[in-house]
Amino acid sequence: MANLAELAQQRSRLTSAETDHLQRLLGTWGLLADLSFSDLMLFGRDRSADDEHSMVVLGQIRPTTSQTLFTNDWVGRVVTSVERPLVDQTFETGNVSEGEIPQGPIEGPVRETCIPVRFGGRTIAVLTKDANQYVARQDGVLERTYLDVFNRFAEMVAAGEFPFSGEDERGVVMPRVGDGVMVLDADERVQFASPNAISALHRIGVHANSEGERFGELGLPDTPVRAAFTLARPTAEEIERGPNVTILLRITPLVSEERVTGALVLMRDISELRRRDLMLLSKDATIREIHHRVKNNLQTISALLRLQGRRLSSPEAKAAVEESVRRIRSIALVHETLSLTIGDDVPFIEIVRPLVRMVEEGLISPERPIQFSVVGDGGILPADVATPLAVVLTELLQNVVDHAFPSGPTEDATVLVELENTGTRLRVTVTDNGVGTSPGFTIDDSTGLGLSIVRTLVTTELGGTIGFSAGEGTPGRPGTVVRISVPVRR
Repeated sequence: MANLAELAQQRSRLTSAETDHLQRLLGTWGLLADLSFSDLMLFGRDRSADDEHSMVVLGQIRPTTSQTLFTNDWVGRVVTSVERPLVDQTFETGNVSEGEIPQGPIEGPVRETCIPVRFGGRTIAVLTKDANQYVARQDGVLERTYLDVFNRFAEMVAAGEFPFSGEDERGVVMPRVGDGVMVLDADERVQFASPNAISALHRIGVHANSEGERFGELGLPDTPVRAAFTLARPTAEEIERGPNVTILLRITPLVSEERVTGALVLMRDISELRRRDLMLLSKDATIREIHHRVKNNLQTISALLRLQGRRLSSPEAKAAVEESVRRIRSIALVHETLSLTIGDDVPFIEIVRPLVRMVEEGLISPERPIQFSVVGDGGILPADVATPLAVVLTELLQNVVDHAFPSGPTEDATVLVELENTGTRLRVTVTDNGVGTSPGFTIDDSTGLGLSIVRTLVTTELGGTIGFSAGEGTPGRPGTVVRISVPVRR
């Protein structure tokens, strides 16, 4: 199903600014559908059709406060002026039109109100409100108030005063009409409070009759109300009462002829949401502390191994202990990075750079250095991928130092580490300009512990591939290219 941006680009003559205005309308029109107890649709002129009066449905929303009339999805459907004459009339005149749909989706008359959506002085779309006259809610104070507020919003839409410019509500947690509604008059006094709004007030300790009172007189913060009236812009405020009660207020000014004539206040009890947020923060802090302690423990083990290595007399034993120390330090680097981030994902480049420095400091002689460089990023990786990859990279760099330059590094000895994340696979390439490998060498031919670890981690644990090939150097020093490719989840 195409979204509004795609339909606007493919089927209409709307500019980007006009499309943004309609996007903002769709970001808030759930409120309008609930206030009107009706289905809402957004129509635009269809430039792809031969008939200049044809229209395309750009958006559709159903109310949560009433039953829907349209069980099918209408977005993207093209209609003619014969099917929807009132919509076409509103496009032509720029005025609100009201009447019955000739061919309604249900048995019985469907009352349709067509509201011009004005932007930049012209009608860019038409908003329709469709309601079944035979299936109506009982006409009470709540119903009359909601419909009155909807009509005021409709006037704002027709005047180009709603939605408010520069405000994007997509992705924002918004109170809904069913959560609780208060209506303020031009003097910022409570004119109406729904039963759910009264319950929300009781939750924060306000038990007095709110009708005719200002927020400050009820013991509520009035700063967001004054700001909404002064700036003619929506405002929001969270009211906390103790550690377990949080109420979200959303104040939307009602504007007529550039003057604020009242406001709609939506109230939502978000106590459970905030409690879960605190639990997540506590969980993240606990996980980071665990990573920190694991890193400390690994460093302790590494230090103990180094002490043990100093007592050994066998060169082979010392070399084996030093290799183990480097492997442990590479894992500790991953946990150190994870202890500084939120969640279990880590930027791989923040692990690669310290690993390269560790190899330079621990394996390379200052008199005959190897020039290491890192290109690329690698993206964000989950810990279960980053940890084995860190060990693999450590082994490969150590292998380069041990075997690529058997006579010792020359002045132009270089090692290049390249990282590329395609979104589905991570590619790591290690290139050196050393003596190279024997012709036809594969990692399966290796009997050394280091490359055996690399093969097991890449192919078995990470489900990836690894290959060795000759570089493009001189005949005496062709170099070696090691290519690793592992899958990563999006």
